[in-house]
Amino acid sequence: MHPSKINPIIEYLRQTGVIYKAPSNLNNFWNAGIYALLCLAIQIVTGIVLAMQYVPEISYAFSSIEHIMRDVNYGWLLRYTHANGASMFFLVVYAHTFRGLYYGSYTHPRQALWIVGVIILLVMIITAFLGYVLPWGQMSYWGATVITNLLTAIPHIGTEIVMWLWGGYAINSATLTRFYSLHYTLPFILSALVGLHLILLHQSGSNNPLGIRGRDGQRFSPFYVVKDLYGVILFLMFYRIFVFFMPNVLGHRDNYIPASPLVTPPHIVPEWYFLPFYAILRSIPDKVGGVAAMLLSIIRLLLVPFLFKPEVALWDFDQFLDICFGFLW
Repeated sequence: MHPSKINPIIEYLRQTGVIYKAPSNLNNFWNAGIYALLCLAIQIVTGIVLAMQYVPEISYAFSSIEHIMRDVNYGWLLRYTHANGASMFFLVVYAHTFRGLYYGSYTHPRQALWIVGVIILLVMIITAFLGYVLPWGQMSYWGATVITNLLTAIPHIGTEIVMWLWGGYAINSATLTRFYSLHYTLPFILSALVGLHLILLHQSGSNNPLGIRGRDGQRFSPFYVVKDLYGVILFLMFYRIFVFFMPNVLGHRDNYIPASPLVTPPHIVPEWYFLPFYAILRSIPDKVGGVAAMLLSIIRLLLVPFLFKPEVALWDFDQFLDICFGFLW
């Protein structure tokens, strides 16, 4: 008997990775999803190895990073790959999102696919922020202080939430332990969401530059496997340029100074991939208004499928449930 008839997992992988038919006119903009999946795998693998050497305690966190860089075999490579991997991850996810907006990949029947993708972006943002705090440099400490204090804008319960996150009345070792635990856990939740995203993609089908359904298509293997492999090689070359030749160009030099609550940096700025949200926050002088506008920048992405009315049958909630969970029955 054929193995695919015995094991449903093998059959599903064959359906999605071999005989799945994608539109024949997909261009290189559709490669960003593969790059994002590669970045997620790299971040999880390097993160697990780094977690074996990291110490989530404010007295030793910074020195444990230096220990990884100087004493662990190829620790510098793991650390730089992980640190620059976050930037590469956001770069390709932003490109993936903008491509979806430009080509209308949120329209029927891909509303559920789009919504799950936006949730993935939100989980990525939270995970990246938690990871940026772990080196316990000046920018890590003060960035955590500023961002967590934004939660006090929530009426009535904001202060209690901040104290729970801190584990006290100020950022301390309990805070670092919480952030470390969440940063280690969220990538696995992110992996589950990515799996759901892929299931929805193969159920609703890929969009294409023309935005219309055609009867022609190409089997994913070998046509798109070879095409994506070529793009992956070029992407890894671009990625390695940062890792080997300019590993700190995307970071901030103040993060190589141990965190001190007594010395405030002249400019507290986030990583480059948070700059759009930072600009929204800075553009509104009112704290509550700035936080609300920053949250709405994500929420409005969730609302795009409902605000845009395509010239096709409208999507309903029953169809959403069927697309999301139909594979279970």
